[in-house]
Amino acid sequence: MPIQVSQITEADIPGAITCIQQAFKDDPYNHWVFDQATFSYDRNAVSLGLRCRWGMHHALFHVAKDSEAVEEPGRVLGVACWLPPSSPSAPQTWHDWAGDWWLWYEQVKTNLRYGRGGLNVKRYWVWKSTQATAQDSLWTDEKGYYFCNIVTVLPAAQGKGIGKLLFKHVTGSADAEGRKCYLESSRAEPNMAIYEKMGFRLAKEMVCDDGGEAITLYCMMREPVTAAKVGHGPVG
Repeated sequence: MPIQVSQITEADIPGAITCIQQAFKDDPYNHWVFDQATFSYDRNAVSLGLRCRWGMHHALFHVAKDSEAVEEPGRVLGVACWLPPSSPSAPQTWHDWAGDWWLWYEQVKTNLRYGRGGLNVKRYWVWKSTQATAQDSLWTDEKGYYFCNIVTVLPAAQGKGIGKLLFKHVTGSADAEGRKCYLESSRAEPNMAIYEKMGFRLAKEMVCDDGGEAITLYCMMREPVTAAKVGHGPVG
């Protein structure tokens, strides 16, 4: 099937939400940070919708679709959200500041209307604190990093190279700009082996521990690939 990768639009959001929810249903981090007995798909859908709308203006939020699908034209098969690079020492721009505050305000309204939807707030902040510490130690390049915040493919569409296309849509730009890419995987197997094939290498194991109930996330880094690295060397 011919797959087209493009920036997410308002019409893509319902499909993107379905894709994310299906793909992360059995994710280890999802089970650690959410109480599965009280998890609300409806509340989660509202929250993901807000994140998608934020990403339309503040991230590289892409969807993959079959451009020639007849039965379900426009169906979202894969989703990837990348945060664009910025220098670790540079101050936050007004545009990003306004976007963060908009997202925070909308999430507060969502919490007031729907509740937390099963979110373990303590564990959420354990994760955020541990993540900040890990990124502070790893993000040392003044060029900044393309951060793959989420990448997922519908279970029924996996194994067809869609995830690879979603990665290439950004890693190609990273290579051209000489920038590194970064991600945090919630699974060692099979995810790490898949990411390694795309040039990522394990940089740190990030353990989020809530009183002995812990989840390990795998911080992976990708160096930019230059023409010299992929070439065949001098001919003589």
